[in-house]
Amino acid sequence: MVANASKASNLSTLVAAVQAAGLVETLQGPGPFTVFAPDNAAFDKIPEATRTALMQPDMKDDLTKILTYHVVAGRLTAADIASQAQANGGTATLETVQGEELKVAAGPNDTWVITDAKGGKSTITQADVAQSNGVVHVVDAVLMP
Repeated sequence: MVANASKASNLSTLVAAVQAAGLVETLQGPGPFTVFAPDNAAFDKIPEATRTALMQPDMKDDLTKILTYHVVAGRLTAADIASQAQANGGTATLETVQGEELKVAAGPNDTWVITDAKGGKSTITQADVAQSNGVVHVVDAVLMP
């Protein structure tokens, strides 16, 4: 996943964060994983001072917690998420590898909106980017545990 993400110019901040958190080997493992990958614009919504601080070695635990909150065990395509949502009254509840949950529900204009533990919302802007060890869904906001 990381090798492919590093080729995507819109995911360079995510790749740098994954490297700073020491998660490259984990995300290159056999998986399968579903990753909700914030694009560069999503990271730009976080104040620059906060972004810079999170990339420092003494903030590695906090950064790891945020990044692993974007990862779900297993390969969940958009169709899989839609099926789970339909079976559960319109909302799919996904447990992240960080240990907390994400809620995914249909949004406007055939989109899927993720709600994080703090009530923040992120929209899937590009779904089903297949990887050898899972699937990536690009999102427009950083999710916060």
